[in-house]
Amino acid sequence: MSYEVIALDIDGTLTNDDKIITPRTKNALMQAQKIGKKVVLDTGRHPHGVIPYAKELELERYGGCLLCFNGGIVVEVTQRGFKTVYSKELPNVYIPQVCDILKDSNITVNTYTNDTIIADKKENAYTNVEPDIIKLPFKRVDDFKNYVDFPVNKLLLAGEPEELNKYEKILKKYLDGQVDVFKSAPFFLEVVPLGVSKGASLSTLLKSMNLTSKNLIACGDSYNDITMIGYAGLGVAMENAEEDVKRIANYIAPSNNDDGVGEVVEKYMLS
Repeated sequence: MSYEVIALDIDGTLTNDDKIITPRTKNALMQAQKIGKKVVLDTGRHPHGVIPYAKELELERYGGCLLCFNGGIVVEVTQRGFKTVYSKELPNVYIPQVCDILKDSNITVNTYTNDTIIADKKENAYTNVEPDIIKLPFKRVDDFKNYVDFPVNKLLLAGEPEELNKYEKILKKYLDGQVDVFKSAPFFLEVVPLGVSKGASLSTLLKSMNLTSKNLIACGDSYNDITMIGYAGLGVAMENAEEDVKRIANYIAPSNNDDGVGEVVEKYMLS
């Protein structure tokens, strides 16, 4: 059975450490699309931080798709533009609960509107990483848990890895069965609606395309990529991936700085 769809994490996978799609990787993806293969960008990012890469890869021309916020938002890409076709929201009742659990920590709590990152006033070495990556305005508010009274798709917690590990266990204990909590980087912890994951969103997408997991390649490097790598017919971990990610992969590709995605496309979609 042939691989018809490739799902790609962005940071640490599709892009190198300078957040650039290298020429070999871009060329391979363009050639794959020209012969009818589909490219899906499956990421924890806000859509605003994904659209530039979608445009660079001409997904609107070839009918690609964006799965943002780890699958919490599905954006259809056509020549008519970008259209959100699905959005699963995090119940607001959990926002004050998360904030109360974190009150004695130095972890920054973030969420999003369509065009702004909203954060509390805490400060650590990772507070500004998200706005630097996705290039959205960054608004700090005094009373985060009462300020956020609008629909959101996720909370992003940023902080020192050791402290995040501690609070990941606490949050999972207190919110078990109500929301999902997982790492997307050593310094990022995500709180999302129950059942939202990269793998689950890909399963729904493939069914709509009359395809199965056997037609899918999924490439990633971090903890939030585990569900899609485990689900795919060919699950690929980058050489720079976390060890837990490598353990569940079918194939270890070269790193994001060494055209790993390009090699995978050439080997499994173009040969």
